[in-house]
Amino acid sequence: MTPKGATLKGLPPSVMATVVMLLILIPAADSAIQINCSEPSQPALLEALAPIFNLSAIRPVMNLTTRTNVNISFIMYGILGVDEKGQLLLTYLWQNFWWMNEFVRWDPTQCGSDKISLPRKKFWVPDIVINEFMDENTAPFVPYVYLHSDGRVHDASPIRVVSSCNLDIYTFPFDIQNCTMTFNSYIHLAKDIMIFLDRDAENITKLSKNWMTTMGEWELLDITSHHSKGDIEGNYIDELVFHVRVRRRATLYVVNLLIPSCFLITVDLFSFLLPPQTVDRSSFKMTLILGYTVFLLIMNDLLPITGNTIPLINVFFSLCLALMVTSLLETVLITNLLCGSADFSPVPRWVRVFVLEILGRLVCLPQKTKEKSTFCMKPNTEATQQKADGPPEEKGPALEDKALQELRSLGRDLQAIRLQVQQQEGSQSSQEWIQVGFIIDRLLFGLYILFVSVSFVTIIIIWGNSYSP
Repeated sequence: MTPKGATLKGLPPSVMATVVMLLILIPAADSAIQINCSEPSQPALLEALAPIFNLSAIRPVMNLTTRTNVNISFIMYGILGVDEKGQLLLTYLWQNFWWMNEFVRWDPTQCGSDKISLPRKKFWVPDIVINEFMDENTAPFVPYVYLHSDGRVHDASPIRVVSSCNLDIYTFPFDIQNCTMTFNSYIHLAKDIMIFLDRDAENITKLSKNWMTTMGEWELLDITSHHSKGDIEGNYIDELVFHVRVRRRATLYVVNLLIPSCFLITVDLFSFLLPPQTVDRSSFKMTLILGYTVFLLIMNDLLPITGNTIPLINVFFSLCLALMVTSLLETVLITNLLCGSADFSPVPRWVRVFVLEILGRLVCLPQKTKEKSTFCMKPNTEATQQKADGPPEEKGPALEDKALQELRSLGRDLQAIRLQVQQQEGSQSSQEWIQVGFIIDRLLFGLYILFVSVSFVTIIIIWGNSYSP
């Protein structure tokens, strides 16, 4: 006994008390310690539990080879949001832990209660953490735990979880995210602490949907779970993995982004019905482009910050803007052809074959057949009548004046014939260039109709699939 006493004298007071308590408990290593209360009241129970508080520094098992089984469940009270840039999921949980404390047990009748709430710092608490935790827990701190008469300890507390999540926003705003929450002991191996599910995942999902009040734009679909083992240098820790599937509510984005964009595209589509030869179509299209650009700048805050992939909706907006700019350039081309085609060189052969013949038939604007033009000169009735009646008998200056008038009339006729021939030579080239402009205009109009139709069908299909069970 002397060596033992000498060893105890060299220990700190708190450690000495713990060792003494362990020596007391050794004879009853196979069962929990029975607490005896002097009277059935909370002060008496607290006084009887005082020796147990000195054992809060060690895992509450009589034998170190005994594992502590921790039962875990939670209720998801709210989905606070998703940070696409930081790849984070923000949730609010009510978590519950249950485990056995083998150092204590009492008779509820003798002590007057079957459970008592005590400060958390007076008990050993398992170091269960969420591996995906990325920020400080700002939820209110709960300083108490419940200790039951059979040795069970119940720890319930709220927790604000900022967890990492691999977000896929390609189908925004019809995206469904699948995030994980992995519960495990940070330092204890599986031989020391095992984690079990206190309530099945289906029940957790049901309770979470009933209690949830702050979902915002996100809707909880389901929660599933499975066990896993994390290897650490040949040993492994026990892990309980929860998969949380949430779906974005897309109505806000459809109303504020997709529908207005489709309206502007439709207006630009019907602007092709305006005749370019009588209406300044380019000014109208420029106004639409400016309006669409302002619309995208205003609604930029609703668009997600791109992560690993570019969202499909960003591609849609880029294509819409590209089509608007292309239609404006095409309108400028047609206007130039209508106004200055007479001064252009003849249409190249490859343009005549590819555009006038192939694309013309594709858009139902075939090239018109060439017609031979005839020159019709109006006869001078006065001169004809004079020839029929016979030349008058005139002499001298009167005859010379008559001949001069005939020559002037003949010169005017020759000049008119020359102008008509020149116009006939340039009209064919001009008509071909104008026909090229109309074919391109009709082709882009068809592409516009195809793009708008495919976009609407795609949006409806993706939207329907995102809400399918």
